Amino acid sequence: MTEIDQHRLSEELKADEDVLASLAANGDDSSVVRPIDVHFKGPQPLVETLADDAAKLGFRFVGYSEYDDDDLGVDLQVDSRTDRASIAALTRLALQIEQSHDVEYDGWGCPAAQAGPAR
Repeated sequence: MTEIDQHRLSEELKADEDVLASLAANGDDSSVVRPIDVHFKGPQPLVETLADDAAKLGFRFVGYSEYDDDDLGVDLQVDSRTDRASIAALTRLALQIEQSHDVEYDGWGCPAAQAGPAR
């Protein structure tokens, strides 16, 4: 994969901290593996190529969405924890995909998750 812009990575990691703080405030157990939605947008042909490549990049294709600026969005999903290291790795991968597929990374999200009862 291509080299990512370190300033952009720093900005995204700061934004991740806000999401992680919100999850923690809602009782999230960051060790629980759960589906995480990852969003990209761009011109339709490029977004469709990314959707076609989702599985080989480690994601599941969820669906498309339309933006007001005529861009097409694609929602992908991956199972992961929400600890800082896992999310930082996900963000790095998303920024690499942004460059390799010439689309715009538009963030990630998931609901807070709690660990189930011990067995």
